[in-house]
Amino acid sequence: MPKPLRVVFAGTPQFAAAHLESLLRANHNVIAVYTQPDRPSGRGKQLKASPVKEIALAHDLAVYQPATLKTTEAADALSQLNADVLVVVAYGLILPRPILALPRLGCINVHASLLPRWRGAAPIHRAIEAGDEETGVTIMQMDEGLDTGPMLRLEKMAITTQHTTQTLTRDLEQLGPATLLNTLDALEETQQHAVSQPSEGVTYAEKISKSEAMIEWSQSATVLARKIRALNPAPGCFSTLGDQRVKVWEALPVSLSDTPAHAPGTVIDITRKQLSVACGGGALAITRLQLPNKKPMSIADVLNGNQINFTVGDRFENVSE
Repeated sequence: MPKPLRVVFAGTPQFAAAHLESLLRANHNVIAVYTQPDRPSGRGKQLKASPVKEIALAHDLAVYQPATLKTTEAADALSQLNADVLVVVAYGLILPRPILALPRLGCINVHASLLPRWRGAAPIHRAIEAGDEETGVTIMQMDEGLDTGPMLRLEKMAITTQHTTQTLTRDLEQLGPATLLNTLDALEETQQHAVSQPSEGVTYAEKISKSEAMIEWSQSATVLARKIRALNPAPGCFSTLGDQRVKVWEALPVSLSDTPAHAPGTVIDITRKQLSVACGGGALAITRLQLPNKKPMSIADVLNGNQINFTVGDRFENVSE
């Protein structure tokens, strides 16, 4: 059995929490947790702890929530923990050089892509949006760059045409922790065989903006179907039909090679299972959508409830929020 390491964990969202839970069941000693400060949440804007903080408190772990790590006080606090390694998973704060140098074995990061592809904030979203057929996790030794450090371990998995960001994240929450533990169990040996990231194939996963959620019907159905999956569950793609703002949660691309051309955004067919809308190339067969102040529903449920009267020839428009 490998010698237990003194681990400080830094992370914030549920993806990170899955890794912390796995670490707590392993042979290593988690001695403290770093996470982002509590944020206002919900209609009442009450301060809400991150998923990582909730798990840490449930296990009586010391929790640190600095607004920045670029201060002498932050470096002193981490130094006093005498950590062997700092494990970083979707933390959300930049680690400056003094912090990177403090743990005996440095800082390692779990990144949800096959580096150097999709460095940055939203690798899962961007992989789906781009139509990638595979993704995975990369464990890297952190340096001062943006996801540029040497790779310690890399594990792959397929992206299916059914994957949304939500479901792919759940799958990576299984792959990531296992890959992390395998790395930690032989960390010093693995560090000796770290591989520099290649200079070819570098792409950047920019943070998702709400402005991206509006459906541009002039794009092809294939591109739009991928975008809908990529922005599910948040922020969710939408369009406007008359005065109704409609969110589209599930849709498939359909070829229109044998039908006349229609203006993008035009409803061209309605069945009990789907609503077909013309795009810049092909059509989007919408199977699940959400009307204002309603829950997401199948097309059958929408039609049965007379929630909205769809008619062939209606046209969705690009109207920003």
